[in-house]
Amino acid sequence: MGKDDDEQGQEETAEELFEVPIEDVLDLHHFRPSEILEVVDAYLDAALEKGITEVRLIHGRGKGVQRKGVQKLLAGDSRVLRFEEAPPGRGGWGATLAWLRPPE
Repeated sequence: MGKDDDEQGQEETAEELFEVPIEDVLDLHHFRPSEILEVVDAYLDAALEKGITEVRLIHGRGKGVQRKGVQKLLAGDSRVLRFEEAPPGRGGWGATLAWLRPPE
C-alpha cells in the first residue's frame, strides 16, 4: 500500500457515515457545527418515522450560537408544533424541547 492509498483510505474514513440511534434525545455535541442543522433536519424526519413526537435537542450552553440556529430551524419548520427551552432538570438553556406534528 503506497502513500496515495493511505491518504485515500483516510479520506474515505473521514467521510464515512454512522447511524445514530433514533430516540427522543439527540446530543448535538457529537457533530461538527457546520453539520448541526442538517443533522437536526434529518433527525426530525427519523423521529416522526418512529412515532416520536416530543424530542430534546442538546445543543449545549456556550455562546448560544447552536441554540439560536436550532431554534431558528424549529421556528420555520412545519413539522414542529412548538418548542421551548428545556427545564433545569432536562438541560436548561443547554437543550431545547420540541413537540412535533404526528404524521397523518
